[in-house]
Amino acid sequence: MNPAEDESERLLTSVLVSPAAERRRVRKQRRQAAARLQADKHRAERAVAKARAEAERAERRATGYLPAAGEPGSAALRTPGRFRIPRHQDTSATLAAAYPFLAEAGLGSNGVFIGADLYSGGSFVFDPWELYRQGVITAPNAILAGIVGSGKSSLAKALYVRSLPFGRRVYIAGDPKGEHSAVAEAVGGRAIRLGHGLPARLNPLDEGYRPSSLSDTEWAVTLTSRRRALIGSLAETVVDRPLSPLEHTAIDAALAQAVRDNTTPTLPMVVDHILTPSHDPDGRLAEDGRLIGHGLRRLVSGDLAGLFDGPSTEVFDPSLPMVSLDLSQVTESNTLISVLMTCSSAWMEAALLDPAGGQRWIIYDEAWRLMAYPSLLRRMDSHWRLARHYGISNLLVFHKLTDLDNVGDEGSAMRSLANSLLANAECRIVYRQESDQLGVTADMLGLTGTERQLLPSLSVGQGLWKIKDRSFVVQHQLHPDELSLYDTTGRMLNSQN
Repeated sequence: MNPAEDESERLLTSVLVSPAAERRRVRKQRRQAAARLQADKHRAERAVAKARAEAERAERRATGYLPAAGEPGSAALRTPGRFRIPRHQDTSATLAAAYPFLAEAGLGSNGVFIGADLYSGGSFVFDPWELYRQGVITAPNAILAGIVGSGKSSLAKALYVRSLPFGRRVYIAGDPKGEHSAVAEAVGGRAIRLGHGLPARLNPLDEGYRPSSLSDTEWAVTLTSRRRALIGSLAETVVDRPLSPLEHTAIDAALAQAVRDNTTPTLPMVVDHILTPSHDPDGRLAEDGRLIGHGLRRLVSGDLAGLFDGPSTEVFDPSLPMVSLDLSQVTESNTLISVLMTCSSAWMEAALLDPAGGQRWIIYDEAWRLMAYPSLLRRMDSHWRLARHYGISNLLVFHKLTDLDNVGDEGSAMRSLANSLLANAECRIVYRQESDQLGVTADMLGLTGTERQLLPSLSVGQGLWKIKDRSFVVQHQLHPDELSLYDTTGRMLNSQN
């Protein structure tokens, strides 16, 4: 067929094919093209999956696996056997407590850095005022127990010194070993040293610190009540028994006469009026106060004289960051230590009554000495019960919890007061304890079996912290400067020349 005939046939075909047929042809071509693309995609995906499967099979063939029961022969002990335990089902609340790989979240980041939480590896921060603000605890008191050399003294010092930048102040009512004096002077505070042969004198009847919120009438009533209570506590301490109503009357009459005759009464004046009352026509008042008069005379001209027989040479300044009463020179007499601490407690109470005084640490070191005297124990109990009202946190430091069992007879009021100190402290810090103390310690603190077994194995500076119903094992950390300042082993470690 020649070109002319081809052209004629093409023209004829274009005329015969309708527009609808043309559209169907185009749609068919599109479907065919889409099908080819989809097929190509599937072939590519199958090729990739096949290559991946072949690689996994090759990896499995090249990997060696232990038998289900572990390696046989001499290597058997190096691999675990099949874990054969019965299946157990329980609630998530129960299993969360039993799951062994959970660590406590800690007490937050607000407060004083202590050291490292040995279980979580994180930092451990503690602050009783912050915990009270958050509602974690309801009583801001703490106890700290640990055998000699466990690091409890260093922790106590680090705790209150690191609180100073937060605006807290520190009062130490009695430091029998004098180990807090250097710390007080280093932080800009004051260590008041009392003892035989030292120039310091302490008048128990000084007015002391007057809170700015009290009016003249309120201050007069407060001062009279404080002086009366202080003389009564001193008398109970030296005669080692509670006072009778007649003896309280003799003290009231003698104190009132001494205040009328002198602007600032002293203890010798009160003793003179007890033994020789100014208004006692029938001699009954002198007879009623004879025993306590001679008991208090020990502080004036007897074996305890030299510290209370004149005006005070020391002034308690509550504005200082730290005030410590150094009693290291009077360790020969527990009675004298008790008397001095009774006087210093009265000083502190005057400052504690000031609502503008701020937050304060009250440290009771070597507490076993204090709790032996009912008057001091009652004062401590009062401070602990009113801690929230005063804005204070009491820290009781002793060696072992069984020291509380040595207070008074079983079932006595003193034993109950001593146990109440523990009950009103929701922060309990226990450092290393001897094996024979574990049972009593566990019973008194409600320790678990694991916590009980932990106590004898704690290293220096490690302690079990019981914050209400939560437990932590903490290693407290010290800066080298802190370590040298808080050290209490210098005399044991320094060689003699």
